[in-house]
Amino acid sequence: MAYAAAAVLLLLLLFSLSTAQPGFISLDCGGADDYTDGIGIQWTSDAKLVFGGQTANLLVQNQPQKQYSTLRYFPADTRKYCYTMNVRTRTRYLVRASFLYGNFDNSNVYPKFDLSLGATHWSTVIIDDADTPVVEEATILASAPTLSVCVSNASTGQPFISTLELRQFNGSLYYTDYEAQFFLALSARINFGAQGNESVRYPDDPFDRIWESDSSRRANYLVDVAPGTQRISTTNPVFVSINEEPPEKVMQTAVVGQNGSLNYRLDLEGFPGNAWAVSYFAEIEALASNETRKFKLVVPGMPAFSKPTVDVEENAQGKYRLYQPGYTNVSLPFVFSFEFKKTNDSSKGPILNAMEIYKYVQITMGSQDANIMASLVSRYPQAGWAQEGGDPCLPASWTWVQCSSEPAPRVSSITLSGKNITGSIPLELTKLSALVDLKLDGNSFSGEIPDFSGCRNLQYIHLENNQITGALPSSMGDLPNLKELYVQNNRLSGQIPRALSKKGITFSWSGNNGLHTANDSISHTTIIIIVCAVVGAILLLAVAIACCFCTLKRKRKPSHETVVVAAPAKKLGSYFSEVATESAHRFALSEIEDATGKFEKRIGSGGFGIVYYGKLADGREIAVKLLTNDSYQGIREFLNEVALLSRIHHRNLVTFLGYSQQDGKNILVYEYMHNGTLKEHLRGGPNDVKITSWVKRLEIAEDAAKGIEYLHTGCSPTIIHRDVKSSNILLDKNMRAKVADFGLSKPAVDGSHVSSIVRGTVGYLDPEYYISQQLTEKSDIYSFGVILLELISGHEPISSDNFGLNCRNIVAWARSHLESGNIDAIIDASLDTGYDLQSVWKIAEAGIMCVEPKGAQRPTISEVLKEIQDAIAIEKQRQAPQAQQLMSKRSMGSASVNTDNSMDLEQNATFDDQLMRPALR
Repeated sequence: MAYAAAAVLLLLLLFSLSTAQPGFISLDCGGADDYTDGIGIQWTSDAKLVFGGQTANLLVQNQPQKQYSTLRYFPADTRKYCYTMNVRTRTRYLVRASFLYGNFDNSNVYPKFDLSLGATHWSTVIIDDADTPVVEEATILASAPTLSVCVSNASTGQPFISTLELRQFNGSLYYTDYEAQFFLALSARINFGAQGNESVRYPDDPFDRIWESDSSRRANYLVDVAPGTQRISTTNPVFVSINEEPPEKVMQTAVVGQNGSLNYRLDLEGFPGNAWAVSYFAEIEALASNETRKFKLVVPGMPAFSKPTVDVEENAQGKYRLYQPGYTNVSLPFVFSFEFKKTNDSSKGPILNAMEIYKYVQITMGSQDANIMASLVSRYPQAGWAQEGGDPCLPASWTWVQCSSEPAPRVSSITLSGKNITGSIPLELTKLSALVDLKLDGNSFSGEIPDFSGCRNLQYIHLENNQITGALPSSMGDLPNLKELYVQNNRLSGQIPRALSKKGITFSWSGNNGLHTANDSISHTTIIIIVCAVVGAILLLAVAIACCFCTLKRKRKPSHETVVVAAPAKKLGSYFSEVATESAHRFALSEIEDATGKFEKRIGSGGFGIVYYGKLADGREIAVKLLTNDSYQGIREFLNEVALLSRIHHRNLVTFLGYSQQDGKNILVYEYMHNGTLKEHLRGGPNDVKITSWVKRLEIAEDAAKGIEYLHTGCSPTIIHRDVKSSNILLDKNMRAKVADFGLSKPAVDGSHVSSIVRGTVGYLDPEYYISQQLTEKSDIYSFGVILLELISGHEPISSDNFGLNCRNIVAWARSHLESGNIDAIIDASLDTGYDLQSVWKIAEAGIMCVEPKGAQRPTISEVLKEIQDAIAIEKQRQAPQAQQLMSKRSMGSASVNTDNSMDLEQNATFDDQLMRPALR
């Protein structure tokens, strides 16, 4: 019972530390032993508290802390990897995660990945120095008995973690009016006047906050220091037991402005945004009776901040006492300049002991089915699939779960095929009201089928090849959207409900000796036996997959109803030999292994497989996708892609070279695309190279649009890609774009609309398709519109950081700026200068038209392509003498950082500990 054992271990750990370090959890990630470090913190190995990942040892110079000698790293796939810790509800905690790269993978590729707190995106971890730890810290009010910290979504390198720490706060420390909706992410915690470069932490701070020295060597940490700034200190005790209780050691040092001012410039990571910002003052200098110290806060361009006057000794009611004024909700810029300036009637310059600044991070609600899913997985404490942790849908769904794309998603698909699960079918599954697709086949479930009448959206139910007993519930036939029901090879008995005989339901029940139809139904019914129900489903997906039907017609006159009954389904793998068409080359596995060096060089991961680099004997470079998801859905996508790519060919579609099916390995072979994905070149890839040429971005848009146009207009029937996104647009050695990944693609066999289970990627998914479940080519148009907005802004489609506190998606953010005429607000600051704003407007307007709520309002891909070509013509006309040179070079500019993100502070804020609290924006 791995999960239970881990929970017990954690509780024992907390109990053992209850006297020395109450509420402390300190995990040495990748470490093998428990130990106490030099400052008295007790560290615990994470080996039994995390599922997945591998450990690595580091040899990092000038890094004496033992906890930084190891780390745990995870695959660069679509999963999230979580640590779940027990906490006390309605209690505030400091959560701290650190990341020391140390070139553990010997790749010299600095990793970049996401860090989440529960379902909420906390930060993007960006490594830019192999030997310096990146530390992320947050303060959060626990709203549940557990708290999860997850890493996921690596855009470069592999996600990893060095340490994870939890510190319980007492009383009202860091209370805010908004703590139910926002947590606080630390941006700066500074000890002014520190006697050296060392930080102050436990045991000097009983809560183990890390107070960095103001003489820290970090770039742009504190610059523009005023002349005359002097350090002072005292050994006298300082009373600090109010409000946030900074440690006495921090308050015993300070800086004073001997020339009448203290001024600093500070880069605030993660800003602009709303902040909780506090300064700490204590009068620790022996002032004469005729000396006074009064000063004001001055922020450039913000005169309202200079109104309140600080008199530390008077405000604190004595010397050597803490005074803590600040702002609980104020808007701060990335580059924050501030000054404390003495008043005209003051004889002494200002004093500053310490400062803290946090950013408000809006807490994501999480999935609506989180509690149900938590109850479900708690039934299987020994199963690896049940230990993924965190929210089942956010920020990435569990590998066996698919979720809707709404802000508070619902579970729409469960795939637990072949997991060796025993016992009865969990009742929690019947409470998932948004469930569309349920696959529990190939297990050892026993007992009766529960009542799924509460799951009105269920379309696909796979319960075959189990040990289920009892009768088929009559409620099965009452499910209004049911399309497929597979229960063959169980121990079911009794009469088949008449409702299951309605048209349109594929119903497979053979291999249940005690199950039978009603006599009166048999005498008036045509029984169609489908030799391969799965291949029949694939026929709808691929239009070109072979299937066979054996029909036995009874001599009696049939009624208007037809019962569709399937014979025992073969495993999908048995049909692989029937998939290939004449135009699809079949590789021998040995040929693939020789080309890839037995799958030595991994270059990425697709929707259901890992991609490796290879080189054929004839010198052709190839990308080899090895199927890792052998579930029904994964194999169906494999078959679908083989069937489709065997018959479609276009210069702007990635060339399909063939496939291999041997020794249980299912492989797709493509041409190798040397320059990776568009996503990498918009937000940094393996070499952190961004495309900064606007013309180059337009050319990529043109290439991709041509590929989609071929699918929509050049194929009969029309092919709908279903997963158009920047990571599925690949770039060859000449930086020409091609559309890739057809595992979810679907031919429009039913005319303009195709009823389909909803599939796609959050951020790109057409909301009309999600609501109606009716798929059209206009769903691809919506996704392509999101890509156009990405090309303009450089931003990802979903982000809590880039689009403000109240907006998480690029569509709403871009539309709000464009409707106000402010296109500059959405243009990527890293773009090379010299582009024509008219061409940007043309693409922006095309993008907004593509993401209209209703598909009928969206343009065709041919119309979008024309707009892109017109924008390219504008750029060529503007730079006629240089255009040809620009086109031939297809240049890519290097990544640049825009630090001019200044933002006005709140006009109505007052500098005091009794604060005005404007609503968070």
